[in-house]
Amino acid sequence: MPQDVDASKLSKVKDLPGLLNERVYLALRRAILSMDFAPGEVIRTGPICEALGISRAPLSDALRKLADEGLLDVVPQSGTKVSKLSMREIREASFMREALETAGAGRAAERRGDEQLARLTRNMQMQELLVADEAIDDFYRYDEEFHGLILDCTGISTLKPTIETISLPVQRARLLLLPAPGRSAETYEEHKRIHGAIAAGDAAAAETAMGHHLRQLIRRIEPLEEERPDLFTT
Repeated sequence: MPQDVDASKLSKVKDLPGLLNERVYLALRRAILSMDFAPGEVIRTGPICEALGISRAPLSDALRKLADEGLLDVVPQSGTKVSKLSMREIREASFMREALETAGAGRAAERRGDEQLARLTRNMQMQELLVADEAIDDFYRYDEEFHGLILDCTGISTLKPTIETISLPVQRARLLLLPAPGRSAETYEEHKRIHGAIAAGDAAAAETAMGHHLRQLIRRIEPLEEERPDLFTT
């Protein structure tokens, strides 16, 4: 029998930006994307309202938005559950992300400014320290920032939010990978090649390095369907 989500893992809504409805949505979304609310777990409104100190109205609004994003499954007479991972959706999302982000890396190599490159270099320095310290959670945050900084270099304002939306199925699955021994170090080495190509202004090399990096991700995700069948749709 599926277990309930642990409402105590939710972020405090007072610490989040926006109006109450948006803060409730962000708190739930963070819990799902971080796998604090695991695929298949049941969402019960009472404990969540109590944990967040809110009424049911803003929670209902947040649940509808998350269902529209495919992060929740609402089944009549069965309740609301965190959606399970779908390998089909992950492969499709990975394909579209690679197409956009590979092109973005090439454009970043051509257009990045000195300050943008400096921010990217500082990020790489932090990644190196975090790999040495085996600080997995912090490394994941700088990994996300690294990709965002590259997209910022393109000058295309809609590119980053588009990729973030497309990548939702991949984002949850990749969290299962980083704790694996040596994975953060491998990711850092892949990032070094991307960073080096962008620093050199070599668009072709940046595209090649980014494409290789993203394909490694899907290659590592695919075995999870057999290793953790409880998290995937059948």
